[in-house]
Amino acid sequence: MNAAYVLSVRDLQISARTDEGEARILDHVNVDVLPGQIVGIAGESGCGKSTLIRAILRVLPRRTRIERGEILFKGRNLLSLSAREMQRIRGRAIGFIPQDPYLALNPVFKVGTQLMEILRWHGLPGEAARRSEGGTRAQHRERLVELLRAAQVADPEDALERYPHQFSGGQRQRILIAGALACRPELILADEPTTALDVTTQLQILKLLKDLAEQFRIAMLFVTHDFGVIAQLCHKVSVMYAGQSVETGGTRAIIDRPLHPYTQLLMRCHPDRSTDLEGIPGQVPSPLRPPSGCRFHPRCPQALPQCSLSRPATIRRAAQEVACVLYSEHAPA
Repeated sequence: MNAAYVLSVRDLQISARTDEGEARILDHVNVDVLPGQIVGIAGESGCGKSTLIRAILRVLPRRTRIERGEILFKGRNLLSLSAREMQRIRGRAIGFIPQDPYLALNPVFKVGTQLMEILRWHGLPGEAARRSEGGTRAQHRERLVELLRAAQVADPEDALERYPHQFSGGQRQRILIAGALACRPELILADEPTTALDVTTQLQILKLLKDLAEQFRIAMLFVTHDFGVIAQLCHKVSVMYAGQSVETGGTRAIIDRPLHPYTQLLMRCHPDRSTDLEGIPGQVPSPLRPPSGCRFHPRCPQALPQCSLSRPATIRRAAQEVACVLYSEHAPA
């Protein structure tokens, strides 16, 4: 593992016990994020993108089990930490931006009360263990006003005294972004944070996230199903299908030259990339009964007999990595 990575997910495999049997949710997933880099996680609904985020935060459902792998944050395996140690990392070193700005804020508390709670629990880097409550509160309020201003929330001082219902969806998402940045984290996890917003507001939020990541040199893992969002925001993209990493590389390389058949079909589904829109036949398989081998082979128009036998090895092609037998040395000419 390269020590320069802020986050490195290695060979992560996750399953869950259900009433219907064992569900294999993630199957040997790998993701790396450098400082200041925004990495997109793309794929259809049900491909395990949000489960990956929850695994990094260590907030998986109780019946979920991590079978193997590592989640290295600055070289430290998060899976080996106690619950108390993870509490010190979540919110402080790793920030989180949720999907729905309408559900993420408590409607009965003022915005300032909710944001101040983040700083009350975690504090700012370098704050002494024992400190004057009055002095600290004033410093925290000043920090929040600064962040709300950076997030382009109108009249930030007044915003702290208002309730969530007094803000639009876009303004609420900006408030959540400010909250994620409050403790100066080194990594932000964003779980489809623009899905509930209109197109115009979505573009503004994407530009804001990109600017703030550059300004504060924060690494970001950005979950989305939209390659238009990835093209606007991300330096690198990892495509997931049914819990497997199928292709990884620079955003421009993957958009211009997708290698994996699944990535190619995803591109044809996007209105900005195709004049003749096509869907992908079939649906993402249930993790209770995933296909053997490459999980995409039942839907793949280029499937070969060996695709169902074993999971294909990940092969490097130029600046991209692809898990597909079409690129192996044993592929038919």
